[in-house]
Amino acid sequence: MSSAAEYTWAPPEFDLTHPPQSTDSFTVLSDPSLPGNFARSAKWCPDGSVALVQCEHREFRLISPRSEMQNEASSSQLVWTLPQPAPILEYAWYPGATPANPATFCFVASVRETPVKLLDASDGRLRASYRIVDHRERQIAPHSLAFNLSATRLYCGFEDAIEVFDIGRPGEGTRLPTSPSKKSRDGLKGIISALAFSPSYESDFYAAGSLTAAPGNIAVFSEAEGAVPVLFVSGGPVAGVTQLHFNPMRPEILYAAFRRRREIYSWDLRADVSAPLKIYSATSSVTDPPIGETNQKRRFDVDVGGRFLSVGDQEGNISVFDVSASAEDDMAIGTPSLKFSAHDDAIGAVAFHPTKAQLLSVSGSRHFQPPADGSGSDSEDDDDPDPEDDGGEGSVRVRESTGVQRAAARPTPVPRDASVKVWDFGGRR
Repeated sequence: MSSAAEYTWAPPEFDLTHPPQSTDSFTVLSDPSLPGNFARSAKWCPDGSVALVQCEHREFRLISPRSEMQNEASSSQLVWTLPQPAPILEYAWYPGATPANPATFCFVASVRETPVKLLDASDGRLRASYRIVDHRERQIAPHSLAFNLSATRLYCGFEDAIEVFDIGRPGEGTRLPTSPSKKSRDGLKGIISALAFSPSYESDFYAAGSLTAAPGNIAVFSEAEGAVPVLFVSGGPVAGVTQLHFNPMRPEILYAAFRRRREIYSWDLRADVSAPLKIYSATSSVTDPPIGETNQKRRFDVDVGGRFLSVGDQEGNISVFDVSASAEDDMAIGTPSLKFSAHDDAIGAVAFHPTKAQLLSVSGSRHFQPPADGSGSDSEDDDDPDPEDDGGEGSVRVRESTGVQRAAARPTPVPRDASVKVWDFGGRR
């Protein structure tokens, strides 16, 4: 074959003229003794063969979606479930991970008050651990994780610092303070909640965002320069950063999501970074968070071709935006090219397939049902413990009319839709 075109890779084609079809679905089941489990987020393996799901009940689940060779009656298969001793803060696939090469088939996980773990994705066994210890000898679990492009270093964000580990040398890493001191107002203050590396091999830039609600809480660093920021990005809302992502085909474009905000902000790092290049919103305007908006994270994603951005919302809808160069017009607000109803609950994350025109989505949130006697009110995503609770785990103290206190069961939150779905946009290569 002499034609070079036959060897040219092309990104998958997405058909946004009509809503996609759900080609696969997986329900996150709960233990009968502990209801209320659901998927918080999910990430495709870099080769797209399996997906790693983070669940509410402190566990990972590896699922294998139905392939094109299987019949339509089949569904996703649960490969394994891996419980964790504490809440999961973050996780990330090793770049280039694939079951075809067992050495690369692994991921890192940050679990509260434990070292960062490098886990084998085939069976969940521990391969290595990386310790972050504070001045009081306490184990610190990072809130953000990112590999550099060469996959030789792991960057971990936590309060006022980024820890850098050599993947081949487990143990302790090198600390990069993001602020000169506790009292200083310079630099990035607070928890480093988001990290993202530029996909360009011509640079060694990466972006870091802070959960502190302050102007200019996104900074760009260089691996070569260490803890000295290259520039600060501002112009976004005064809110904590929850996710950062570079465009795969245009590494100068940076996207950011913020706490309790539905919009996705973008900047061109080659131009003025004091104001966003464009704001992507499901509505035609940018407004304050609606009443009842929760603190639940909602992860967005950009497809491998760098053309489409997708994000879910609290009502179970998924929006897909065209972020290609031709779509960067003079309009400050970008509206979705397609919006469709996907779930019956809040969507925690969406993820584009690495090689197909498919989108993975997960749903679920905590809904407290009112007591049977009708007292109280329905509350959603209530993360704050009751300060008056001294009756032990799963119980509260209730005073009867006789003046005697008795232990009553604490209401258990349950999701309305605890599902993982795969959506097919057609045009598969």
